[in-house]
Amino acid sequence: MSIVIDASIAIAWSFPDERDAESVAAGRYVLRERALVPVLWRWEIQNVLRNAERRGRIAEDATSRILRSLAAMPLSVDATSTEVTFGAELALARRFALTVYDAAYLELAVRRGMLLATKDAALRAAAAQLDLLWKPSVEQRD
Repeated sequence: MSIVIDASIAIAWSFPDERDAESVAAGRYVLRERALVPVLWRWEIQNVLRNAERRGRIAEDATSRILRSLAAMPLSVDATSTEVTFGAELALARRFALTVYDAAYLELAVRRGMLLATKDAALRAAAAQLDLLWKPSVEQRD
C-alpha cells in the first residue's frame, strides 16, 4: 500500500545528519510500495536544497544529484488536490495548529485514506490523532 511522504522524510534520505532508522525504513518502503505527494512537495524539496546551497551545506552539483535521485523514486504527484481541496488544508491547519503547507500532506493522507510518513513533530502528532501516522514495523527497520 502506498504512503504519503513529506519533504522532511525525503530530505533525510540525502543528508546523513538527518537520516535515521525511520527515514531509511520509509525509503525502503517507498521503493517497494510507492508513495504519493502533493504538488507542493516539488517546491518544498527544491527550497530546502536551495537553502542548503546558500548556507554552504551542499554544492550545486550535489543538489542536482539529489534531485535526480528523488526523481527516480517511485513517487506519484497528486495533481487533483489543487482542483478538489481548496480550503480543506486551511481547516486542517486550524484544527491541528499546522502550517497550511504541512496541512497539505495531512489533507492528502486523509482524502486518500493513506498513512503519512513525516519527521515533523506537529504533523506527526496530527497524523497520529487521525490514526494516519506511518510507523515502520520491526522488519522494515532492519
